[in-house]
Amino acid sequence: MSTSSPPSKDGPRVNENIDVPEVRLIGADGENIGVVSVQQAIQHSEEVGLDLVEISPNASPPVCKILDLGKFKYELQKKRNEAKKKQKVIDVKEIKLRPNIEDHDYEVKMRSMHRFLLDGDKVKITMRFRGREMNHQEIGINLLKRVVDDTEKVAKIEQEAKMEGRQLVMVMAPR
Repeated sequence: MSTSSPPSKDGPRVNENIDVPEVRLIGADGENIGVVSVQQAIQHSEEVGLDLVEISPNASPPVCKILDLGKFKYELQKKRNEAKKKQKVIDVKEIKLRPNIEDHDYEVKMRSMHRFLLDGDKVKITMRFRGREMNHQEIGINLLKRVVDDTEKVAKIEQEAKMEGRQLVMVMAPR
């Protein structure tokens, strides 16, 4: 291993910033020139009118390529932006239920839940108990079991139902 410093945060080391005795040089058109001193590599790059850029700093010896630095940075930025575009941000949508919910209201909530799950979002189901409903938590637990049965094709349980004060909370994630 070389004792050179790692590349700086603003990209790879370039030209005179490469502080190792020798490098493996790759020419402007992709041919392998071989292991040469850094001075020779910089001289080669100046003859072509391009920059010497350290591509693989951890190799032994480090690999440098003769290329246009501005174009290289532009291509890297383009790749980063493309990767960022393809990322999916997963939201956590919340559905609030009550233990004594009517059938039609339940169906409306289930349609919303299916839509959220098919869009790739997680769903947090919150069952709120008021007053005497606290004495009959089994009604809420049975309702959550019904929710799990109705969504088993599109969702899996990420967090089992647990009591948090007067609320029973469960998190489901898309399959």
